[in-house]
Amino acid sequence: MRAKLKTMKSLALKDEIEDILISLGKQYHIIRPIASKPGLFLYVALDRARANLALARRKVLEVEAGMEV
Repeated sequence: MRAKLKTMKSLALKDEIEDILISLGKQYHIIRPIASKPGLFLYVALDRARANLALARRKVLEVEAGMEV
């Protein structure tokens, strides 16, 4: 997350990270920053053979919306 934020800053990108997806041979990893708490993020690892990536991303969004930190 820090590396991506540093890269965005060095490229002068005026945008926000929604989520970061890492695709491995057998897994998906979703990293989603918590908008209301800078420096805090959700990290979800999924079994690629059993997961639905689109539904997982939506669920992570719902979890973030329902969080109280």
